[in-house]
Amino acid sequence: MARTKDPAVRTLLIERAAHMLRTREPITLRSLVAGTGVSTMAVYTYFGGMDGMWQALRQEGFTRLGARFTTMTMSTDPVRDLTALIAAYLRNALDHPDLYRVMFDASVDLEDLKAADATLEYLVQAVLRARDTGRFHAGTVPLELAIQSWAVAHGLVSLVAGGPLPRQTLDHGVPMLTALFVSAGDEPGRCRRSVEHGWRPLSGPDAGSQPD
Repeated sequence: MARTKDPAVRTLLIERAAHMLRTREPITLRSLVAGTGVSTMAVYTYFGGMDGMWQALRQEGFTRLGARFTTMTMSTDPVRDLTALIAAYLRNALDHPDLYRVMFDASVDLEDLKAADATLEYLVQAVLRARDTGRFHAGTVPLELAIQSWAVAHGLVSLVAGGPLPRQTLDHGVPMLTALFVSAGDEPGRCRRSVEHGWRPLSGPDAGSQPD
């Protein structure tokens, strides 16, 4: 009878590999499992080998981001919701900085490209709602504005999550997103209020929490 796989072992190996990348330790089959209490066979059992482990490592950041998005409740304010999704993206990066660094390494294939793309689709749908309710210009292309919003988030958090700038740098997200959304057609005062509302989870009491 085959032994049931323990998802905790898979997570342990993925997080260890991400940490080793950050600390620039050479990653081999033996070094990956050293000190974990599992054998090298675990890499084959859970990933099919080292190539599969690299794919799983890159996928994991998107998996956790998608899981975070699924827990969010959308409101009647699509601009607030779009901002809240961006704030959740930032929070995911801050909570899992080692995994975040690997998410966009295109030298490694993803296990499930559609699942990774689905995280961007959350932003696209929020932009579509804002356009359809008159907050953004009728000619707004949802995918384009979603990517622009994502670029703001990615640029900020890349400078903060293990980068050279302090966490307060993320506060620039509010005026940057407000300017972006106003350029897309939203009314300045209303837009600012929506963005500030959506940004609140990122500036809440646990905003400075340390990564897992």
